[in-house]
Amino acid sequence: MSDLSRSAALGGRRIVVVGAGSRTGRAFAKAASAAGAELVLAGPDPRKLEWTAGELAGPSEVAAIDLADERSIAGFAARTGGFDHLVSTAAMPANGPLKDLEAADVQRAFSAKVIGPLLLAKHLAGQVSGSGSFTFFSGVAAWRPAPGRTVMATTNGALAFLVQALAVEIAPVRVNAVSPGIVDTGSWDGLGVDKEAFLRGVAERNPARRVGSPDDLLKAVFYAIDNPYVTGTVLHVDGGGRLV
Repeated sequence: MSDLSRSAALGGRRIVVVGAGSRTGRAFAKAASAAGAELVLAGPDPRKLEWTAGELAGPSEVAAIDLADERSIAGFAARTGGFDHLVSTAAMPANGPLKDLEAADVQRAFSAKVIGPLLLAKHLAGQVSGSGSFTFFSGVAAWRPAPGRTVMATTNGALAFLVQALAVEIAPVRVNAVSPGIVDTGSWDGLGVDKEAFLRGVAERNPARRVGSPDDLLKAVFYAIDNPYVTGTVLHVDGGGRLV
């Protein structure tokens, strides 16, 4: 999506970005701000939100929110007022062998990916403009489960079904999800010298024969926001990785 197209889609719009302190949330916020949107940056860590706000070209406000606490979500809704679109990149992974999983970590993962999005819709759907939308982030693990990724697969899969149910429940507000595969957002930098070999192996297996870029994700989010005939849909941005 060109910068001109993005400006046409987002210019003058008010957009809530939940998870604006994350890598992907920050990237979306910067692109949306450059396109002329007014942003509400939300997340659990005000310091990260202020960091994001400092990198934006246009107006923004910062608001703390805890997706595990309905009172926090209700308070956020009361303060936020009307808006056009909400994008949530929130995630709290609980990875590891099944025998080592702690219930509290599992509950936090569901709060970020499933319960939190449901409560965001509950408290904020009435504040969305007539052409507005919610866009959440699922993930390829739902379609390609692996040992040690049981919670990730389950929460991402539950979110995929949740957007279908919400699209019916809160219509005509649109609800969609973006499901990334392996994307080089910087989250794999912890692999160190092994990162290059890992990403090369992913590209060799993918039908698209490449690894995703942050811009690939942004294009999908902008599409979900801008197309008024798309709702209850999961946009797979995984190079076909869920198929092989």
